[in-house]
Amino acid sequence: MAHSNTRPTSRDVAQAAGVSQAAVSLVLGDKWHGRVSAATAQRVRDAARDLGYRPNLAARNLRLGHTRTVLLVVPALTTEFFAGVYTGAARIAAQHGFGVVLYPSPEGVGPARDPFASAQAALDGVIASSMAADALTTIRGDQLPLVMLDSDPQGSLGAATVNLDIADGVRQVTEHLLGLGHRRFLHLAADVPSWTFEVRAHELATRVATVPGTDVRTIRAPLTFEAARAATEAALTAPGPHPTALVCDDDKLAAGAYKALRRRGLHVPSDISVTGLDDLALATAIDPELTTVRLDAELFGERGMQALLAVLDGREPDRSDIPVHLVVRGSTAPPRPH
Repeated sequence: MAHSNTRPTSRDVAQAAGVSQAAVSLVLGDKWHGRVSAATAQRVRDAARDLGYRPNLAARNLRLGHTRTVLLVVPALTTEFFAGVYTGAARIAAQHGFGVVLYPSPEGVGPARDPFASAQAALDGVIASSMAADALTTIRGDQLPLVMLDSDPQGSLGAATVNLDIADGVRQVTEHLLGLGHRRFLHLAADVPSWTFEVRAHELATRVATVPGTDVRTIRAPLTFEAARAATEAALTAPGPHPTALVCDDDKLAAGAYKALRRRGLHVPSDISVTGLDDLALATAIDPELTTVRLDAELFGERGMQALLAVLDGREPDRSDIPVHLVVRGSTAPPRPH
């Protein structure tokens, strides 16, 4: 193995494979057909992989006019939001001669197989959502310049983190509900081990605790409509006083909760107020339309790409969080007087 501090060169690959540097160039540039044997080409690729050799892109770009490439790793769970992140990242990338390859981590969480096992696919950097962080170790993304989205700035793997001000979004939701007179809250939390969801739970509990006579009960569900419906239904059949406000970690969970409420003959918002977080298209497709927090996914992607460009240029990235704002619609109202 080459030392981590000295980057392996094409000369190292040539020596390991017992071929000339020119042959290494041909094979890794995929121009070897008819010039070297398939067996030799395979030997070069194996040597490159074993050494962890990545072609020097700066030099190669000058010769081949290649676009430089950034990998965007996202969970496959919340595609609409991350489609916006991709659009924003690709817009900034294009202005700087970069291409963006989208890599959805299949289960959304957990390891993913390496789509870049071949040495030709040389990446310049990675932008990854914390919900897909586990995939990074598999694709060796943690060895490249890395920007983390939606992750703990204190414990981040990345050279920079870019965050939406989720904590402030939850504060805005809580202030809105407390202002309407709600005191008994049910928190429908995403059952996903991710910093962004820990922030939601922490903010809600902290904010509600400042007001006397309040109470927050938490139930958890994976990010599917069916799981959200089942969890909400179970919570509503539990003994004890009913909550007057249901705070959901995202719009998809809120849509599942709507189904449970309807099945129990409860009306939104006269029996119970419901809030989401994301402002996906879904928020205005359900009835009544959902009070939720708008996150600017495209701006998020733009800022992620700008941060990666800064890291690649050795500049200090912008570390301020992206503002979010509450959109009040028909799903929230004052609680019924007892």
